[in-house]
Amino acid sequence: MKHLLGVENLTREQAERLLDRAESFAEVGRRDIKKVPTLRGRTIVSLFYESSTRTSSSFELAAKRLSADVVSIKAAGSAVDKGESLKDTIATLTAYDPAAIIIRAPQAGAAHLVAGWTDASVINAGDGKHEHPSQALLDVFTLRRRLGSLEGTRIWIVGDVLHSRVARSCLMAFGLMGAHVTLCGPPTLIPRGIAEATGANVTYDLDGLAEADVVYALRMQHERMSESFVPSLREYAARYQIDSRRLGPRQLLMHPGPVNRGVELAPEVIDSSQSLITEQVESGLVVRMAILYELLTGSDRARPKGGPMSADAPPRIGQPA
Repeated sequence: MKHLLGVENLTREQAERLLDRAESFAEVGRRDIKKVPTLRGRTIVSLFYESSTRTSSSFELAAKRLSADVVSIKAAGSAVDKGESLKDTIATLTAYDPAAIIIRAPQAGAAHLVAGWTDASVINAGDGKHEHPSQALLDVFTLRRRLGSLEGTRIWIVGDVLHSRVARSCLMAFGLMGAHVTLCGPPTLIPRGIAEATGANVTYDLDGLAEADVVYALRMQHERMSESFVPSLREYAARYQIDSRRLGPRQLLMHPGPVNRGVELAPEVIDSSQSLITEQVESGLVVRMAILYELLTGSDRARPKGGPMSADAPPRIGQPA
């Protein structure tokens, strides 16, 4: 596997290998010395055309934990502000011989384009309304650690499915791992034909929410909306907000962040023992370490020679960089 462009390109075997690798890095994280020299001498470029806190910081920390050199570029303040095209930006960055380029862009398909312009491995950190594969993988990792397996698990994804790349990737990833997915939200925020295209259940109210094992709430993607999709946030919250009355005691709660408190989630459930939101953030680091490891040690590019702790060798748990 050279690139991670979307969950739709993954097999279950590939996903499970990534998750198993993430478990090994979780053990590294519990040690006093958290770095391994696996990617020493390699350069990772992080190119974000959209704002990000969790994804950009965890990818950067993941690369540093693997001892890679990291170049982080935000669109604001870069040559992009002067009108440089994405293709020309990639050509410039490729001159630094990066092993991987992590890209977030507002246009669907941007990561696929970049993969055709560079020899580096490309990781899609979110492209428009299309996909966000690393988020879906960390969500599966979080649930697998809590439940052991997703096989037969009933997961409700609630909210703005239409504009959510997370919803698309999670729908595919949860299904890949054997879960049963229900999409719930206002009719204006559920893509037409998605039930027929994916096999997911679709409902427009929370009446059947009690059947869910996991409730995955989405925020309203205002930045991707060009018109009004709900009468008001107050009315949306009244009908679709997950609060302590709607969340049963056995149900787990997830959210990709950032959370709009008081809109899609009530404060009391965000801070409850059922919430996995903090665990999702923690999972992001080790899953993104695993993604970098699997892509770069499995590619056909020439790798540095360095004996048993070179990029070709799996990390020894606790081995310092």
